[in-house]
Amino acid sequence: MPLPKPPTKKADLLAASDYESQAAPKPRKRTLKTPAAEVAPVETRLVLDDSAVAAAPRRPVVPAPAPAAPAPTPAPVPRSRVRTPRGTGPAKLFVLDTNVLMHDPTCLFRFDEHDVFLPMITLEELDGHKKGMSEVARNARQVSRDLDSLATFTGENGAVDSTAGIPLAKTGHREAGGKLFFQTMMLDVKLPAGLPQGKADNQILGVVQALREQRTDREVVLVSKDINMRVKARALGLPAEDYFNDKTLEDGDLLYTGVLPLPADFWERHGKTMESWQQGGNTYYRISGPLVPGLLINQFVYLETPGATPLYARVSEITGKTAVLRTLRDYTHGKNAVWGVTARNREQNFALNLLLDPECDFVTLTGTAGTGKTLMTLAAGLAQVLDERRYSEIIVTRVTVPVGDDIGFLPGNEEEKMGPWMGALDDNLEVLARSDASAGEWGRAATNDLVRAKIKIKSLNFMRGRTFLNKYVIIDEAQNLTPKQMKTLITRAGPGTKIVCLGNLAQIDTPYLTEGSSGLTYAVDRFKGWPHGGHLTLARGERSRLADFASEVL
Repeated sequence: MPLPKPPTKKADLLAASDYESQAAPKPRKRTLKTPAAEVAPVETRLVLDDSAVAAAPRRPVVPAPAPAAPAPTPAPVPRSRVRTPRGTGPAKLFVLDTNVLMHDPTCLFRFDEHDVFLPMITLEELDGHKKGMSEVARNARQVSRDLDSLATFTGENGAVDSTAGIPLAKTGHREAGGKLFFQTMMLDVKLPAGLPQGKADNQILGVVQALREQRTDREVVLVSKDINMRVKARALGLPAEDYFNDKTLEDGDLLYTGVLPLPADFWERHGKTMESWQQGGNTYYRISGPLVPGLLINQFVYLETPGATPLYARVSEITGKTAVLRTLRDYTHGKNAVWGVTARNREQNFALNLLLDPECDFVTLTGTAGTGKTLMTLAAGLAQVLDERRYSEIIVTRVTVPVGDDIGFLPGNEEEKMGPWMGALDDNLEVLARSDASAGEWGRAATNDLVRAKIKIKSLNFMRGRTFLNKYVIIDEAQNLTPKQMKTLITRAGPGTKIVCLGNLAQIDTPYLTEGSSGLTYAVDRFKGWPHGGHLTLARGERSRLADFASEVL
């Protein structure tokens, strides 16, 4: 092929100045990409249509200084200020009771821009609870360490400046915009004569009353987890509040249920753009529409239309504006029985699909008594340990909170001590052992011994520092766990381990725990939508007609 022609003279004249002249308009185009620049091209076109060429270069120049004014608006500085809630008036002064500090050791840094006041009697009570290995003692020690770190920020003379306060954000908690005040002098406390002066609660009430008389420029509020303490404060005319920052949800009815009923016109609204295919014995539906933004991964959906085949599916994938629904395996049929256990209702069928899914590492089941939580969990665990050999053994643990009076120290080793607390486990194992009627008495006894060998009962007191490998872990009565205890247990999971949490949020026996602050509620809310976790709320009881009727009328 012939060589290309040599460059012309004009091309030879392209010097560095020519390149700079060509690149010069580029910054101008970038500066015009402002809200004011959207009008400039329209005005320029109108001027060019009137053949006023001289006005064309002036139009873009005139609004040039205008974008400089709104330029600071999208800057990140005002956005960061909006994130921190700041009141229009003076910040409140919260007086903390000792039980708040022992319930949540990080409560000092969770009052936003408001200030915190600690009476000396609170520090005295905190010092009295720091010894021991209980959760309360550990929280008291953590609070003491935080107070020690804050107290290192002293004034000029080496003492804590009680008048100016200690900024709570000094130790790295930037969400805390207030200050910490210690009681460093005696206050003129005047309480009604009917209240004993030596009691710690009454002394704290006296501190609140004295602060309200001294600090008339701001609102002084008592924060306590003790209901009687708040009642006495309100009877004296003192404002008192519960500690709400530990609650995951304000209302237990807002808790994620894991089930979503599809609208009756689901096929009409999503059928035109729907894609369907079959794989591995399941049918998949790819849908797009207004329903997709409200879906979560591993959420169950169903559509029961009279006269038509019902649809039971689980959300397996969400990509942009589309979602993939996968049909379920029907465990209500006898051929799919799990250790002789079949699902008796829709929610139990959903639960067995979660429990038997090897890709689902964390499962939470909530529901009233008699909904089959423990029975289905044990049946699914035995099927995967003995039949499929997916896990090496089953580990069962629960919180040892008695309903009535404590029966004292129990003899024996760890498993024998936990025996009285595992009555529900024994009852369900008896049901599973009787499910095989063809095995005979000797066969059932051998099966029972084999099952017992694969189930280990552990105490929560010895869980710290452990790692479970290829285990099927069942945490019973999980509603009595605090969020910190729940985190301690879940983080014990090693490779190949599945954790199942069971509980009834209506039966919380731990002091200072509610439906909104329970560790089970905390786990359900934090794990929803995770591809390897699932939750289900069981609503219908299947224990017996007597138990169902008693739960309704009693």
